[in-house]
Amino acid sequence: MSQAEIILMALRIWGSIGAVVAAIFLTIGIDRIDEDARGTYVFRPLLIPGVLVIWPFVLWRWYIYETQGEVLHRRYAPPRKAHFAVGMILPAGIALIILTGLNIRQTWPSDVEPIRLSAPLEVSQ
Repeated sequence: MSQAEIILMALRIWGSIGAVVAAIFLTIGIDRIDEDARGTYVFRPLLIPGVLVIWPFVLWRWYIYETQGEVLHRRYAPPRKAHFAVGMILPAGIALIILTGLNIRQTWPSDVEPIRLSAPLEVSQ
């Protein structure tokens, strides 16, 4: 068995497990862990590719929420201590970059004479 066949088989196994997890999670699990997802069936097919790829993380988070190992009210209020500072530094940094770019002047070498370009000659057939 070549390396390509081994990789292909591993991807098929990963995708098969992901398909099973996606089918179960998107029909049963998402309603149990997210109140806002109850009754919303149109967006669930959009989640299938993501669940196929990150199914171990989906199972782990589903387990955490089902066992109440995580405080659910903190889910919607994560700590954002640095957001205010970053929100002030980023606009100032962007303005500084733009102003620096406008103020830096490129100089043309003084020993190079400019060449006037002429229009191409018209060819008659």
